[in-house]
Amino acid sequence: MNLPNSLLEKLEVRQQNNALRTLPVYQDRIDFSSNDYLGFAQSEAIFDATHTFLVENGFKLNGATGSRLISGNHALYEKAEHCIAQFHQAESALLFNSGYDANVGFFSCVPQRNDVILYDELCHASIRDGIQLGHAKSYKFQHNDVEDLERLLLKFTDQHPTPLTSHPSSLYIVIESVYSMDGDSPPLEELTHLCEQYGCYLVVDEAHALGVFGEKGEGLVQSLGLQDKVFARIMTFGKGLGCHGAVILGSGLLQSYLVNFARSFIYTTGLSPHAVATILIAYQYLEQSTQAMELLKANIIQFNQCKQLLGLKPLFVYSKSAIQCAIVSGNEKVKTIAQQLQAKGFEVKPILSPTVPEGQERLRFCLHAYNTPEQIAVVLESLMQLIL
Repeated sequence: MNLPNSLLEKLEVRQQNNALRTLPVYQDRIDFSSNDYLGFAQSEAIFDATHTFLVENGFKLNGATGSRLISGNHALYEKAEHCIAQFHQAESALLFNSGYDANVGFFSCVPQRNDVILYDELCHASIRDGIQLGHAKSYKFQHNDVEDLERLLLKFTDQHPTPLTSHPSSLYIVIESVYSMDGDSPPLEELTHLCEQYGCYLVVDEAHALGVFGEKGEGLVQSLGLQDKVFARIMTFGKGLGCHGAVILGSGLLQSYLVNFARSFIYTTGLSPHAVATILIAYQYLEQSTQAMELLKANIIQFNQCKQLLGLKPLFVYSKSAIQCAIVSGNEKVKTIAQQLQAKGFEVKPILSPTVPEGQERLRFCLHAYNTPEQIAVVLESLMQLIL
């Protein structure tokens, strides 16, 4: 049976704009595209340790058997959440099935009808989707622009100059500690001061900071000692931890509220014991071994130095994270250059509009602990030959 004409027309528009998404076929190229920053997804040691842990503790189950509120809240959940909360110096931790589920669950139920959400214009789609499902009013501010954010804060607090505790509604500021399509970070210390001044609740998505920032990969918020000034942190495990799932860090009362009102938590089968055990073991490796993080940090420094030596720095968005993006305007042009890099053996992905705004198309380089200095030098030299 054919698709309705309205759907066919939308596909045709994507095709005409050279923006039609298709599922890629795996190619054995040098990895500059995956989010496996520390190589944990490929770690046989973590795989073996997880299996051993499950067997030794008698968890020979393939699935959770139900939602956590019915039959799926196996003992591993409580152990993992306790360890994660301690690692992140948080009062509580609540595991979700994915980062998307965590953001949709949080933003659809926590801000209420009379509340206001002010979010960075580059916040992830999962945050935006969660906001749309909720009832609060929402407004975006210019990327990493504290002045633009304060302009909005003044607009929504001019009738209520006293702290938020006396407001009839709540204000939420929503940011990411590392933005997935730029790789840059916000001025977190300034933002926490602003939230204190205006009595706002700060929510930080740390998906691309876990395993990358901090002495033990604890994330950017904690590395700056700001964890007690953030209302909620969302950590996802499909990047730096190399596994699956996510956690929302906050107070015990926030955890209780989410258990009662977050629909993406309530109405879904829980993670399997194997998935939760993998998260637990990955955290143990993150805490006990810093070698992978040190290699990753060295590669980030190497990449930034190399792009400057080759005269490529003006093409790139400023970033000290594992995500490095070179702006190459136009879907056709950026796809062509990506294909040429792939033909040279480098897995580099083009990011097309409408994923990013038209004119802001880019090549996205993801760095890893297992990339070598030689690979970094050669991929950037190849880029220079193709662009300059």
